[in-house]
Amino acid sequence: MAKMTKREMFGMVMAVVEECSAPNKAEMVNFINHELELLNRKSSKSGQTKTQKENETIKEVILEEMANIGKPVTISEFCENSNSEVANLSNQKLSALFNQLVKAELMVKTVDKKKSYFALV
Repeated sequence: MAKMTKREMFGMVMAVVEECSAPNKAEMVNFINHELELLNRKSSKSGQTKTQKENETIKEVILEEMANIGKPVTISEFCENSNSEVANLSNQKLSALFNQLVKAELMVKTVDKKKSYFALV
């Protein structure tokens, strides 16, 4: 049996409370409804963060620059051959973005003598 979510658990508790005749039944129903409302608010916020949106734009620029370069390059070579602002980002940040693009199967990573080369798919 799969683990129950908070929402499912509150639904079951609500069913039990509605069947009982406790003196503070209305208060318990209000509490459960409030908790469900908080869960709904929390789930509606699960979009992309500001940084994630910026990174998506940067990844598009990286793909365009890689198309212009046209050959497998290391991140350092990418920075040397790139004319965009992306070349000014740190190697660590670029490495993370390049690896995300590899995971998304938009780029390929090959390792030769401990050097990572990236190319478009």
